[in-house]
Amino acid sequence: MDPHLFALDDALVIRPEAFRKTFPGESCDLFTLSNGAGLVVQITNYGCKIVSLLVPDRHHRWSDIVLGYDDIETYRDGNPYFGALIGRYANRIAGAAFSLHGTRYSLARNDGLHHLHGGIRGFHDRIWRARQSGPDCLELTYFSPDGEEGYPGNLEVQVRYRLTPANELILEYRATTDRPTVINLTNHSFFNLAGAGVSTILDTLLTINADRFTPVDEHFIPTGQLWEVSGTPLDFRTPAAIGARIDEDYSQLRWARGYDHNYQLNKNGSELSFAARAFEPVSGRIMEVYTTEPGLQLYSGNRLTGRTPFVGKGGKPYPRYGAFCLETQRFPDAINQPGFPSPVLNPGERYTSVTIYKFTTAG
Repeated sequence: MDPHLFALDDALVIRPEAFRKTFPGESCDLFTLSNGAGLVVQITNYGCKIVSLLVPDRHHRWSDIVLGYDDIETYRDGNPYFGALIGRYANRIAGAAFSLHGTRYSLARNDGLHHLHGGIRGFHDRIWRARQSGPDCLELTYFSPDGEEGYPGNLEVQVRYRLTPANELILEYRATTDRPTVINLTNHSFFNLAGAGVSTILDTLLTINADRFTPVDEHFIPTGQLWEVSGTPLDFRTPAAIGARIDEDYSQLRWARGYDHNYQLNKNGSELSFAARAFEPVSGRIMEVYTTEPGLQLYSGNRLTGRTPFVGKGGKPYPRYGAFCLETQRFPDAINQPGFPSPVLNPGERYTSVTIYKFTTAG
């Protein structure tokens, strides 16, 4: 058996010892949650990263369906976003700057001239305080000081990961601030329902509950418009294979080398509602996504290469199109786009967000 692994509920999971390391004043660890009904998830308090997610197929065989690494050292040196909690602001902010109540704020530039996923050391690169309150629940908290990565306000953040007997993984986010700020939290897990490192995701059938998306320019910055998905390769209102139209000659796909787009979900306000469904026909695994958020970012693993740092658990290479992401979110660059839903959090308010990943099988 791989020395990194041990058996739990008939599944092989990563040994916590591979993640137990103390950095200056902070300690990393790995936490294992199980619902006793077929779902096991492992999470490290380094960036709140989902390290492994074991889900049975239609024949009750387990597979780990998220990309990641076997130990904490590789996470520190590897792809920074595998399974991570992204913040203070997920996705892009144009020009790495915004104005709020008459004050101009400059953020870290880590994507050319722009700001991406909270900056150079966003929430994905911070060690969170963790408390496991039971076999199926983990709470993590972080204090983000005023000025971190250029953001205003002291921000108190909490995320809770919880499993249910219905094979749901529920992510609940909360945050408060002492100064007006912007916030957009998401989880950046890379999914492959056939199993991480097993195949590409091009044959996975995807449904997205959205009539419109936010088009981007060649630098992946939203134009501020909303376009109908009808008649475009971005139309997933009925199930379609991710790879069926990914090579079409369409400017939005050419610039991204695949899918990397935010959808405006069909919903009323901040209701918890259906966002997307992915079905992998060989394994029979189904993942449904429900969220209170207005947007969903589809990413098709366009920049995975199968070479370091995209070689993961068990030495498996993660090739181009080796995973997809479904990131529930506020819209990218919303603070600079007056027509988008506001991402502003003020003192006295509470940021709340819920996303559910529900797993079943078919066939």
